[in-house]
Amino acid sequence: MQEIERKFLVHSDAYKREAFKSSRIAQGFLNSEKSRTVRVRMTDKKGFLTVKGLSSASGLSRFEWETEVSYEEAKALLKLCEPGQIEKRRYYVNAGQHIFEVDEFYGENQGLTIAEIELSAEDETFETPDWLGPEVSGEPKYYNSMLSKNPYKQWVYKTP
Repeated sequence: MQEIERKFLVHSDAYKREAFKSSRIAQGFLNSEKSRTVRVRMTDKKGFLTVKGLSSASGLSRFEWETEVSYEEAKALLKLCEPGQIEKRRYYVNAGQHIFEVDEFYGENQGLTIAEIELSAEDETFETPDWLGPEVSGEPKYYNSMLSKNPYKQWVYKTP
């Protein structure tokens, strides 16, 4: 139940040509407190309920528990979520022995694209595709729970 994940910004849309599938995702948070987030997600015709714990000091790992719920249950639970639903399209891209999940955000997070890779150890090596940009692992502003409260458009376009 330990998730080890690294996140990166994406600097081109070349991943779309390499993707072997994609799906539309809508998600909200029943609780977005950083010590424990509770997420509801709808994708295709499935629903999921996920609980995540506090990130490690490195920001790469944390407790994660997930269970599948019906699409109808997820749809009903989304209505109970905190304000700030996340909408995105997820692309699945093979890279060596791993799969990158590339999220292209919509709505208030339009313009943000993040690639995530799940690993079995924090120091595990992996192939880095050409479209992969700077690493943002452990930067809370890129967590979906934070993007639901403080969307990308609100902070990326601010002028000093």
